[in-house]
Amino acid sequence: MLAILRKEFNSFLNSPVAYVVLGVFLVATGLFVWVFPDSAVLDYGFADLQTLFSTAPWVFLFLIPALTMRTFAEEKKAGTMELLLTRPLTDAQIIGGKYLACLLLALLALVPTLLYYYSVYQLGNPVGNIDSAATVGSYLGLMLLAAVFAAIGVLASALTRDQIVAFLAAVVGCFLVYTGFDSLASVFDGAPAYYIGQLGIAAHYRDLSKGLIDSRDLLYFGSLIAGALLATRLVLQSRNW
Repeated sequence: MLAILRKEFNSFLNSPVAYVVLGVFLVATGLFVWVFPDSAVLDYGFADLQTLFSTAPWVFLFLIPALTMRTFAEEKKAGTMELLLTRPLTDAQIIGGKYLACLLLALLALVPTLLYYYSVYQLGNPVGNIDSAATVGSYLGLMLLAAVFAAIGVLASALTRDQIVAFLAAVVGCFLVYTGFDSLASVFDGAPAYYIGQLGIAAHYRDLSKGLIDSRDLLYFGSLIAGALLATRLVLQSRNW
């Protein structure tokens, strides 16, 4: 699996895809956090990074599928999928290596945003007047969100040999899981609305953004990731049917 991980990650770094994804993510979030008047930290006068954590999921919604769309679709289109499957590797190792490479690159995009936290920390009055617990929870939520989106993207790529189809399928899948249940819950009232909303990512992400790290939220994200990766393995194993 580590060999696949190194190969995939190096292929990202040797192509413009990784740099475009990193650049677009940082530019988009930077504009919302520091420039746009309706969301800029300096304009609304509160020392927090809520703008970053509300904007980043929507940017990830498009950028992570752009990373994952080539994982299996390109192998199928180039005719190297059969060669890969004849190697002394299990399906789980192949999936794990490709998935971790995409996730690692997505998490790499979050590292420069730590400068945003440092800047807001220093700009607070007094210095350090920022809810660090909520910030840590929000970063954890973003990491888990990226992990779920990457798992869905890898599954979409395994289902087709066309990268554009894989990208669109992953975007739709991520959108439905992230905000689809919230939209459906708005149709109902009371307990049904609550339980339907809990099926979506947004409700659990909001809990983590408050600094409340609950084992139920972690179990939810872990279940989504495991389910998507197991479905990907099932797709690969279908060649033997």
